[in-house]
Amino acid sequence: MGEIKRKVLVLYVGGTIGMQKNEYGVYMPVPDAFVNKIKSTSEMHDAKIATKYKIDLNENELILPNLGPNLIIYRIKEYHPLLDSSNMATKEWIRIAEDIKENYSKFDGFVVLHGTDTLAYTSSALSFMLENLQKPVIITGSQIPVFESRSDAKENFLSSLIFAGCYNIPEVCVFFANKLLRGNRTTKVSSNCLDAFDSPNYHPLATTGIEVNLHYHYIAKRNSSSKFSVHTNLSSNVGRLTFYPTIASEQLESFLKPPIEGIVLQSYGAGNISSNRTDLLKVLKTAVDRGVVIINITQCSKGSVSVTYEAGKALEQLGIISGGDMTAEATLTKLAYILAMPCSYESRVKLMKSNLRGELSSAIFKYHNNNEKETASGSIATLPSCF
Repeated sequence: MGEIKRKVLVLYVGGTIGMQKNEYGVYMPVPDAFVNKIKSTSEMHDAKIATKYKIDLNENELILPNLGPNLIIYRIKEYHPLLDSSNMATKEWIRIAEDIKENYSKFDGFVVLHGTDTLAYTSSALSFMLENLQKPVIITGSQIPVFESRSDAKENFLSSLIFAGCYNIPEVCVFFANKLLRGNRTTKVSSNCLDAFDSPNYHPLATTGIEVNLHYHYIAKRNSSSKFSVHTNLSSNVGRLTFYPTIASEQLESFLKPPIEGIVLQSYGAGNISSNRTDLLKVLKTAVDRGVVIINITQCSKGSVSVTYEAGKALEQLGIISGGDMTAEATLTKLAYILAMPCSYESRVKLMKSNLRGELSSAIFKYHNNNEKETASGSIATLPSCF
């Protein structure tokens, strides 16, 4: 079999993965340092093969070694300035989406190197912004910089390149600590563990060990009949509010004042708030009547909201929308995406209730003996990989 050449564009946005310590012992981004480090790392770039294929190092073009007949040629586009992920919001999401759009026909896949703190927000936002995506977009980073002797950076980056270059996964994904997760099902669960991300209500799309195990049933089907498009209109008038026992109606009212257009309301357990607090219910009702889109999700790390209890039913009766088992990151970015659309309140409510990009389970989970979750809404991907 002949060689298979795959091209991957790497958008190096910033984050811990490429940071170095300054004179005060504090990590900070250093322009061009990450790219130069990767060029000199034999596992990430094969200089001998690069000469054979006339790889242009001056254009930050590199090639992975030891992939048999598969050649992954990747180009790193470094952002200036490099960004800590805590400094990212809608403007930066739009920039990433536009870079993918501009280069979409030139590359087989994309990797975004990103800080971990808001990585789940970016992956969720991009999943909605990139409609009818036919190619893999893998977002990754690290908990320890690549310059440290002990680091998770190289493995996360290398595996992301392989998934982006060799597998037909038409989704925005997060790769971290040997797991490939659906981007809009991902949340950060640890600030100091290398296994920093989880997908609490959806099965990993793939796991890596000695072998790469793809779970095809959970991967979105590729729809080649629909044209890829990018949505860059996002509303910034969205917020996230966690309920707590001592919340005052004045605090809630202040939070819901214009220009707010939509909020993610994180309630207790299966979607409950204090049903005997008529002052709070009145404030929420006033906001709904004004056209504020309020989505109710659970504060729990796993599970879904429901109307099992009277306290949860009270929210539904106010016109507050159930967010099912969506993550807070997916709910917020979905709101930002939908509220930017020129449509009616009723249409926005319908869209929020709909499963647009696999962010929301549309069927009841079935539990197996090994406690693995499988959703009837999952679809089996029949597309072959180059491995």
